[in-house]
Amino acid sequence: MPTTACERITPIIHVIDDDESFRTAIERLLRAVGYTVRSYSSGGEFLGSPGAVGPGCVLVDMLMPDHSGLDIQQMLTQRGEGLPIIFISGHATVPATVRAMQSGAVDFLTKPIQKEGLLRTISLALVRDAEARAIQENVSKTRLFYQTLTTRQRSVFQGVVMGKLNKQMAAELGVAERTIKAHRAQVMKKMHVDSIAGLVHLALHLQDGSAPSIHP
Repeated sequence: MPTTACERITPIIHVIDDDESFRTAIERLLRAVGYTVRSYSSGGEFLGSPGAVGPGCVLVDMLMPDHSGLDIQQMLTQRGEGLPIIFISGHATVPATVRAMQSGAVDFLTKPIQKEGLLRTISLALVRDAEARAIQENVSKTRLFYQTLTTRQRSVFQGVVMGKLNKQMAAELGVAERTIKAHRAQVMKKMHVDSIAGLVHLALHLQDGSAPSIHP
């Protein structure tokens, strides 16, 4: 299977905590097992860093002087950076934990953090991040493929995924059936699929708001 662009970039574990001794200990632990790590003393420092993009995950203290973990999560979402977040806290409460998980956190860990649990959670977060980026990459490719279609080919694309027969589309568009067949062949070629099922699958991406509408 070909390697995608996002898979070729080394993921970064971003550690955000105002406790310097904790940051240092976590950074040493993660580097020792082979991870690339960047640490920050505040949410503001992380959000202002040009390196706070790309594959990886965020390990962030729930409560900090400038920005809470939830604040950082919200800001990342607003910026379009869907990095998975692992919240940590020395004073976890049930409401805080529930709120964090409802906001999409991978996990909520309490200090002192157990090595095995931390590494397991980070592994899960990186898998989740890689899967999300692969999906987005596929959506982006589908968008580019779709933009190569002519107006008439987009009409045929729509008709095919709606289950219409060639003669139906020919009658609706006022062209010969063989013309529809030619357009269908071009649509399949340009969209890089070899079956109607594959075309329908791509149409789902085009209808979910992540890509142009399939309507001509």
